[in-house]
Amino acid sequence: MRLLLAAVFLSVSISGSAGTTQPLRQSFDLEVPSPPIPVMVDGKRQLVYELHLTNFAPVDLELTRLDVLDAGTTAAPLASWQGDPLARRIGIPGAGKTGATRVIAPGMHAVVYIETSLDKAAAIPRMLKHRVAFDVVEPAGREHVVVQGGDAAVDPHPVPALGPPLRGGPWIAIYDPAARRGHRRVTFAIDGRVRIPARFAIDWMKLDSDGRYARGDQAKVANWYGYGEDVLAVADGTVVATRNSMAESPILSDVRNALEDASGNFVTLDLGEGRYATYEHLRPGSVRANPGEHVRRGQVIAALGYTGDSTGPHLHFHVSNGNAPLAGEGMPYVIAQFDAIGAYPSMDAFAKSEPWVPEPQNAARTRRMEFPAANTVVDFGAAAKEESKANRSE
Repeated sequence: MRLLLAAVFLSVSISGSAGTTQPLRQSFDLEVPSPPIPVMVDGKRQLVYELHLTNFAPVDLELTRLDVLDAGTTAAPLASWQGDPLARRIGIPGAGKTGATRVIAPGMHAVVYIETSLDKAAAIPRMLKHRVAFDVVEPAGREHVVVQGGDAAVDPHPVPALGPPLRGGPWIAIYDPAARRGHRRVTFAIDGRVRIPARFAIDWMKLDSDGRYARGDQAKVANWYGYGEDVLAVADGTVVATRNSMAESPILSDVRNALEDASGNFVTLDLGEGRYATYEHLRPGSVRANPGEHVRRGQVIAALGYTGDSTGPHLHFHVSNGNAPLAGEGMPYVIAQFDAIGAYPSMDAFAKSEPWVPEPQNAARTRRMEFPAANTVVDFGAAAKEESKANRSE
């Protein structure tokens, strides 16, 4: 169901004291198609969602500022962006790898990718609205306009608390909300509706203490530290979809598969309440559960592999409201417990195989009921022991 569509115009029809009427001119249609759901990240609640803009005007409209507002207050904006920081949040679906832009041409559809944090003690807004400032670009000059719209109710339901998808560590939680071709910004319109299935996806890759992800020849898949590691059920649930027979290359390859094969071998697990966990790039023949089979939290369900579109052996994991890899809208979750033992300052540092930066010795490393922050290095050792103990007691 489309949420609270907000058709926005350059100016509204206003009758003055003399009975005059301001002219009507078309501009943006603003919409938030998927409601934001608060999730705890690094001690703060985070709202992750998208504002869609479609230009219905016959001229270019250049965005200059975006404010995210709590519709229930007149306080300062929850978040604001302008200039280049705003441009870097804008994507034009189907435009490929073009650079960031704030100019929305006539008939063009744009997506603004929003992540905004709230202090842990702050009240969660019930409704958001958006204030958009832009210039109307015409041959005769520019007109500056400010409009509001894109109202969106915040979903108050708690997110699921899951067990770890892997054992031990160190594992890096690879994702970058700002990456133009990262999970967060890849939209799929494959069945009559646009979705972002991997909005909260994490690629889990195992490292050594020096930040290396392979021993010896890195071109050999079997030399990667994570290859063949057990993949665990994150909750009690029923397997609803699998693939187990897609072959993998023994060496790294840049071959790209058809869209239906990009996930490689996978398992999708029904978590209940309309949520599904999907594990991708699994080793051929390693899937241990069939559709319809019930699994227990902490149970081994497959092995980490190198199938589908993958830059190296890793586990892709996400939760959505769809029962197959690309079938749903990505949804947040938290991991019940993990140890944050370090982090990479940037994706560039990780790509160069630089050592990760350890957490300070006096830092509180154990995280509970949080979604791992981007590029955090974690250890699931203590969490896995708790899962194993709980399973034995049952």
